[in-house]
Amino acid sequence: MKRIAIVAGGSGLVGMQLLHQLFQHKEYDAVIAIGRRHLALKHPKLAQIEVDFAKLDRCDLVEGLRIDDFGGENQQIIEALENQSCEIHAFCSLGTTIKKAGSKDAFFKIDHDFVINFAKWTYKIGARKFLYVSAIGADQQSSFFYNKVKGQVEEDLKLIKFDYLGIFQPSILLGQRKEVRVGEDVGKVIMKAFTTVGLFRKYKPIQDSQVARAMIHHALEQPKLVVEYISSKAMQALQKD
Repeated sequence: MKRIAIVAGGSGLVGMQLLHQLFQHKEYDAVIAIGRRHLALKHPKLAQIEVDFAKLDRCDLVEGLRIDDFGGENQQIIEALENQSCEIHAFCSLGTTIKKAGSKDAFFKIDHDFVINFAKWTYKIGARKFLYVSAIGADQQSSFFYNKVKGQVEEDLKLIKFDYLGIFQPSILLGQRKEVRVGEDVGKVIMKAFTTVGLFRKYKPIQDSQVARAMIHHALEQPKLVVEYISSKAMQALQKD
């Protein structure tokens, strides 16, 4: 087994696109989705384990793969991990909204703490490339809470000694969400019209599939930088393979 992808946030907009594209990509032999519950997905490449992101440091990945492996489907993945005979790429699209989280503290726990926990855990098990979905305008000095938290995550991820850290900063995401967000949908229409010309082009909404494709593209590239920021505009400019 040559290459394994570990994905956190697979139930979200970008995460679901990421999983489907990884399934189809010949460079990945297996995809491990980790989350609070199993996704309603089946694929020969897919393995899933349930975790508590608050206690991720106590999670044994190999043991987790064995628990649900009644038919032996995960055996090749387990052997590759135990023998350290595969390259591991970690993809993170974990995130929520303050409304959905219920409070700023709960939002910070999910968008910051859980992301950093996942990064440290994947580094410990051998991942040397980490690809993270942040947001346009992320800045730890920002007066906007959302942007400030995203900026803090970016800075804290740099403290983990990955060989490559890809930080993706998309604008408003376009895609089919499970839940209806009326205000956000109206905002997307306005933003599409507002960002077609001039300096505002960098804020042009982006398809979830474009973000996922850019993450995989950069994961497979020979890195020129240890830390790389990928703008929304750069993701949109990336041609489909």
